[in-house]
Amino acid sequence: MLPSVSSSSENPNPSPLGLSDSPDFSQSEMDSIISSLLTFPDSPSLSIRSSFDRVLDNLLSSSDDSVQDQLIDRTLERFSLLLESTKRRFQKRATLHNSISWFLPSDLTIKIFSKLDTKSLMQVSACCTMLNKSAMDPLCYSHIDLTTAFQHADDRVLSTLINRSGKQLRCLHFLTMLVELDDQYIYVTISHWFGCVYACRSLKLGRRDAPGYVPSLFTNSCLAPLQFTGNLLRSLHIYSIGFMYIDSLLAPLSACANLTDLKIVGVNVFLEPIIELLAIKCCLIEHLFLDNFSQGIITYSTIELFVTNCPKLTSLTLLNFNLNEAMARIIFKGFRKLKYINLSKTFEIDGSFLRVLGDRCRESPLETLILRDCYSLQEGEVVKFLNSVIAGNFKSIRYIDVSSNNCLASNGSRRTSLPNFPLETLKKKRWDVTFVGDFPLRPRFFHFGTLTEDLMV
Repeated sequence: MLPSVSSSSENPNPSPLGLSDSPDFSQSEMDSIISSLLTFPDSPSLSIRSSFDRVLDNLLSSSDDSVQDQLIDRTLERFSLLLESTKRRFQKRATLHNSISWFLPSDLTIKIFSKLDTKSLMQVSACCTMLNKSAMDPLCYSHIDLTTAFQHADDRVLSTLINRSGKQLRCLHFLTMLVELDDQYIYVTISHWFGCVYACRSLKLGRRDAPGYVPSLFTNSCLAPLQFTGNLLRSLHIYSIGFMYIDSLLAPLSACANLTDLKIVGVNVFLEPIIELLAIKCCLIEHLFLDNFSQGIITYSTIELFVTNCPKLTSLTLLNFNLNEAMARIIFKGFRKLKYINLSKTFEIDGSFLRVLGDRCRESPLETLILRDCYSLQEGEVVKFLNSVIAGNFKSIRYIDVSSNNCLASNGSRRTSLPNFPLETLKKKRWDVTFVGDFPLRPRFFHFGTLTEDLMV
């Protein structure tokens, strides 16, 4: 039996239909009313839907418009509360069921989730509360890769993931530029100076002549969270951010004292200050890949500081840098643990720096040498290097690439597309070495402002 409602004499401001805003009965009585409603048995002769309709019709027919509106709003609000409460209980029940049926302990679940890529981790976290709790552990965000996880990641997404990682962040990869080909978006990075495209995953060329570009969603402050969480970061890859103030890169990097792997491609900023900072703040660097998007200069003092303070470097890629032969010698001779070096698109080097090791060349740990599109690279210097390899020097080397769209310099100002390399001897003596030397038969290049095809051997 429902509790009686206070009379108007007891309540000077009764609500419409005699429904008091503060009913004069206890919480237990309210619970009992709701319980009676929820446990009312189903019966083929009784229709709950019809009962609701009759009660509402009776209440609405005996009141004016304002009271009807209030009654409808109150009814919707209370049944919305009932629906929300039911959903919460259902989720809690499902979570309890999952925790019982899930046979792995939480620490092992977190360990497995930490091996997932970022996109898969986001999908797992949306499955249920139990899995979401495990997926929110900072250990799961030690390796953040946004190059494939999101098509439109921005500062907010990046900041959220970095903050979730806490002090566990070890690796961060992200890019922002998309190219649309055959109605498919493919992440790429662009080198505007040489017009080359480097695909971050398989790139299928379509029929469109002019792909559409999606502008960057990252701003200059996108790396700011690293100033607080970057101390344990080991790997950072940045692709195609576009223009960026140098301080927006230097400040976060200065907090990454344990960085061992850095890759910056398609960022419109002078990179010499980055190399200086690495030499001062990130002396543990082992792998460095820089594409000099802005064609900025680099000085002897920076090269010498870098070589002196970063002795652990084993892999070095410097693309489009204005290095000269003397700088290349400092690099080649100074980094004694260097296994991989790529100085492609370096205009001034002619290859004589390869002779700088002298007697140490036999035991050099160098495994890969790439000098693609180095305009001044001399045929004679490449031949001397190959003869040294044939003689048993550079025992660790396995891959050499000197290909060029402008052929090789030969005999001063002349160029050749058919260099006289000792390839047969190399194949017999050093069969474990892969040599790549692709040159177009009729290259076209600019000479004193005019497109020419002369000066060829």
